[in-house]
Parts: sequence; structure tokens; C-alpha cells
Amino acid sequence: MNSGRHARFGRSFERRTVYIRLISFAKRTDVSGDLRGEALATIGTWASPSVLDRVDGRFRGEIKRDSIIVKQKIEGDIPVFLKDKDPNILIGTSKILGTLGITSYNAQLKSIFYKDRRPAVRVAMIEALGELQDVEIASLVKKGMQDSDENVRAAAVQLIPDLNIPKNKLPGVIGPIFKNGSVREQQGMITALAEMPLEQSGDALKSLIQKAGYNQLEPGVILDLIEAVESTQSSELIASLDRLKNSGYSVDSYKEALYGGRNWPGANVFKNNSAAQCVRCHAVGGAGGKVGPPLDNIANILSREELLESLIEPGARLAPGYGSVTLTLKDGQVVSGILAAENREEIILKTSDAEPMEIAVSRIKKRQNMPSAMPAMGTVLSKRELRDLVEYLSNLKGK
Repeated sequence: MNSGRHARFGRSFERRTVYIRLISFAKRTDVSGDLRGEALATIGTWASPSVLDRVDGRFRGEIKRDSIIVKQKIEGDIPVFLKDKDPNILIGTSKILGTLGITSYNAQLKSIFYKDRRPAVRVAMIEALGELQDVEIASLVKKGMQDSDENVRAAAVQLIPDLNIPKNKLPGVIGPIFKNGSVREQQGMITALAEMPLEQSGDALKSLIQKAGYNQLEPGVILDLIEAVESTQSSELIASLDRLKNSGYSVDSYKEALYGGRNWPGANVFKNNSAAQCVRCHAVGGAGGKVGPPLDNIANILSREELLESLIEPGARLAPGYGSVTLTLKDGQVVSGILAAENREEIILKTSDAEPMEIAVSRIKKRQNMPSAMPAMGTVLSKRELRDLVEYLSNLKGK
């Protein structure tokens, strides 16, 4: 028993020592704000850290620790951090307060939200105050929705479900967003509607479905709207999606993945998604595989529609040098080879002959692209991941 108590005491002492070192490091002014902010982020998540290692991404499993120790060690130092001018420190501190549920510094957070000129800082403040359920959150959201920066407005929109807005006043809140707001703000508003009780948001969702059916909504929010409606499990609302389905935005198609994605998450899908494994075959900036063509300039070659088609039906489109083709000619001859080049007039194949074979398109009766080794991305990625991936690829325009 003594050895067990000593072991527990040793682990507790070790953890407290780590807290003290992290706090001391975060206070240092002779190191970069990024590193100091990282130290604060580590403190904030200490009680319930990510299942993945922060450094190498390895799976560590779920870890639960007593947050009281963290609160006791950090709370007295919060005023020092909130007076810091570095945005990394202010953002990191607000996240600590939100994560640990410390409400005694809400007044300072609100002061920073109203006075700081940096959008990222204002976003962090309103998010923390929302998590802390500040009594003035309604006024803060209203102020945030009028902010000059899109990111701040989007952060404010995400807090709308917490405000319990009366059903009859909801159109006045969401109307300006769908009239003048960015796609991101509109996506955030739809997500907020999905989180509200159906009796509160049902009419607003039905109105948006009708507008979408008449092409009065941005294409980039269609997927969000479909997912929001389906999440309500309302048979009436889901049935009203028929007009969208007849317009081509069906859950069985992927048209809604053409617009509205985000570049950075799309890059993450390309580089890190274990199901898609894009980088095993394709390279960007010299990093990646060589089985498929490099994609540095793909956006100058393929449109969004063509990119999506290539992802959903990999065999429908071949890049020169990276796929086999079998052609049946009008005279009955069958020719197979590696696609070397093609245009509207002819197709050039590499065969066992020394010279490439040039075949006029007018001579071809049937063309068959051999099955691609690339998986159909519709079977391995969600529509949101597809949408982000399309956005990422559509911005690869080389130099």
C-alpha cells in the first residue's frame, strides 16, 4: 500500500511540476508568442487532452485528469496573461478560461472583445464568452454580427442557438445573413438552425428549402441545408427536399459538393486522410507519390465540375501517361495502349510499337478507360470532405 501511495504522490508531484514549468514558460517574454501560446494551450487541455499526441499525432487513448489542480495553479496568473499584448497569449488564455469554466474574468474578456482591433482575438473572446454562457451573450452576439470582419461575424452566428430567439423574430435575424452575408456566415447560420429546437427553427428551414428550390441560395450552402434538414428527422421537412432533388441536389448526387468548401481542411484531406490516401499517388509541391500525375497546376486544367467528376468516377478521365485505354474502331479493329495525349481531333497511344500510335477521333466507335487504381472518393469521403477537397484542388494553379 505504501508503495502505491508513494507512486500516486510521485505522479501528482510530477504533474504539478509540469504545470509550474508551463506557466513559467508562458510568462517569458524572451521567446516567441507562438511557443508561449502553445504552452497555454497545453495547460488548457491538460485535464482532458486530445487522444492524439500534440507533437507526432500518435494515438494515445483517452486521458482524464483532475481539472481542479489546473484551476488552482493558473487562475492567479490569468490577470498577467490578459494584460499581454501578444495575440497568441490572449487567445490561449481565453481558451483556458472557456475550457476550465472560469467565469471570474468575463469582464476582462468582454473589454478585450470590444477594444482589440485584431479579428482573431475578437473571435477567441466571443467564443470563450459563449462557452462560459456569459449573461450578456445576446448583446455580444449582436455586436459580433455587425463586426467588419467575416470571421468575427461567423463566430457570432455560431452562438445564436444559445440565445433562445423567439420564433417570430428569427426571420429578422437570419434574413440579413442570407441577403448580404458570406457563404461561410450562411453555412454557420444553417448549422445554428439545425441545433435549435424544431419548433423554433422549422419555419425558417422550410423557407430556405423553398428558396434553394428556386435557385435563390448560394450553391455553397446547399449541402449544409440538406444535412441540417435531415438532422431534424422531420418527415415533413425531409419530404420538402424533393424540389432540391429534382433540381439535381439529391443526396444520391454530389453537385452540392462543388462549392462552399474550405481550402485548409481540403489540404488536410489530401495530405492526411487515411481512407483517401491522395498523397500516395499524387504530389503537390514535390511532396507525394508519382503513381498519378502531379497536381500543382490542376486548377488550370480542370474545372470544378471536372475535378469532382474525377474524384467520383476516377476512370472517367485519364491524365496523359497515367492510364490505359482500349479503343474499338469503326472498322472493327481493337487497339490498347497508354494514353499519351489527346485533343478533339486525335488520341495518341503508347503501344508495344516503337512509335506512338495516332488515331483520329472520327475513326473511334467505342472508348473504354481501364479501371483506375484510385478509389471512388464518394465511397471513402463524406460530402463535406469532398467539398473541401474540391476547394483545395480548385486553387492549385501553379506559378
